[in-house]
Amino acid sequence: MSTLTRRDVLVGAALAFPLAAATQAQPQQQPDPHPLKVVVVGGHPDDPESGAGGTMARLTDLGREVVALYLTRGEAGIPGKTHEQAATIRTAEAEKACQILKARPLFAGQIDGATEISPARYDAFAKVLMAEKPDVVITHWPVDTHRDHRAASLLTYDAWLKAGRSSFALYYLEVMTGSQSQCFRPTHYVDITATEQRKRDACFAHESQHPAGFYEAHDAMNRFRGREHGCKFAEAFVHHDHSRFVHLP
Repeated sequence: MSTLTRRDVLVGAALAFPLAAATQAQPQQQPDPHPLKVVVVGGHPDDPESGAGGTMARLTDLGREVVALYLTRGEAGIPGKTHEQAATIRTAEAEKACQILKARPLFAGQIDGATEISPARYDAFAKVLMAEKPDVVITHWPVDTHRDHRAASLLTYDAWLKAGRSSFALYYLEVMTGSQSQCFRPTHYVDITATEQRKRDACFAHESQHPAGFYEAHDAMNRFRGREHGCKFAEAFVHHDHSRFVHLP
């Protein structure tokens, strides 16, 4: 009878998680013939990009289908503009950012600054999210000072519960850690050194939000998480350990 070695265990683990194995075995990031679908949920235009833009770019380079699901259109996000005017501007910015990341924008229909959590809202959001048939969903960490971020997180969590805990892998992202996301303790990192410029470009597509100011905080986060992970730039995530497990790149 043969003895199972540590190397045998490691090889078996790599085969069990094809997303990670593809990243390691294909350094030039060739497209996967059987792509997974990833949905990144944010409260506003710019949240998916600032929290996970580098990871989104890496995923689309691997051939994954990536959807940026915005809970709102940023209606309250431009001083001096009506909700309708701001929504038009920020929707166009989100579409431009998604083009840079090769992702698809999708909007859940709530209103910036007036997001709601109710039985009807839970059901409506779950319908939008589950229609995408995601394999992985990344959303806001729920301990956050912004109500819209908390709403996006809880709506996503409820959809996961409703669909069944094995329905998709659930990850949480951080934004403006310290001033918004709080008590965030990463379980996983993604090296975004090769895609940081695209993340930056996608964030700067949100011209109405004065990206030179808000990206400074994210640049510091990317560098800090990179130091933790042993690379130049990284994004950090928390995996819900009761959900499916699918490796990020």
